[in-house]
Amino acid sequence: MAELPSCETLLLNLEGGVLHVTLNRPDSRNAMSLAMVHELRAVLAAASAQSDVRALVLRGAGGHFCAGGDIKDMASARARGGDAYRELNRTFGSMLEEFQRAPMVVIAALEGAVLGGGFGLACISDIAIADAGCKFGLPETTLGILPAQIAPFVVKRVGLTQARRLALTAARFDGVEALRLGLVHYCEASDSALEQRLTEVIEQVRKCAPQANALTKALVLTSEDEEMGSLLDRAAEQFAAAVTGPEGVEGTMAFMQKRAPNWAQ
Repeated sequence: MAELPSCETLLLNLEGGVLHVTLNRPDSRNAMSLAMVHELRAVLAAASAQSDVRALVLRGAGGHFCAGGDIKDMASARARGGDAYRELNRTFGSMLEEFQRAPMVVIAALEGAVLGGGFGLACISDIAIADAGCKFGLPETTLGILPAQIAPFVVKRVGLTQARRLALTAARFDGVEALRLGLVHYCEASDSALEQRLTEVIEQVRKCAPQANALTKALVLTSEDEEMGSLLDRAAEQFAAAVTGPEGVEGTMAFMQKRAPNWAQ
């Protein structure tokens, strides 16, 4: 079993099959540094290798989720030229891709600033829970730059029409509007309500078989791009394998015996 890496920009807590990952740069409202990106990728790789990690919860320390990219990293890249900027930007995009494909359920608990890179992280979560007072936005164009790696994930999350508006106006909006847009799944009015909702969601995830969840997530994601016939052919093969596999046998027996399956106990 792979061990979780030690981190300087993240706080990690693995409990009951749930890995809590807290962005921990509160002095900068958890701005996304290159070091944080590398640590997030390393943590995700290690967690993905552990079959007992059922869910990963992303949140921020100090009352904010993430206020975007670290300006210091961009200043450092300026001294090294265009290639450094390209590498910095693409590395963040690679992290978003990896979280999008993660086998476990990714849950985002959003508070305070959810801007730029933090907005991107919210868009790759499977389940997002926001505080009503969150401040969402894509401020990149007000700085004369592009939400280059974030924009495709925003389009997939809220649709082309809304993504165009948000990216081209840098509009700020709260958790209530994020819920209306479909960016988040829940909007809570207080810290205690957010924590209660997070607990409920984790309990729901624990009722689902881990491998079945991983395969279902991959199936749902590929349904956007793959030709329908080949997608359904492959899904039928996966279904047959699941029914006769360990989780399918256990789930069926548990249903017949009117008990919870072993992964939900």
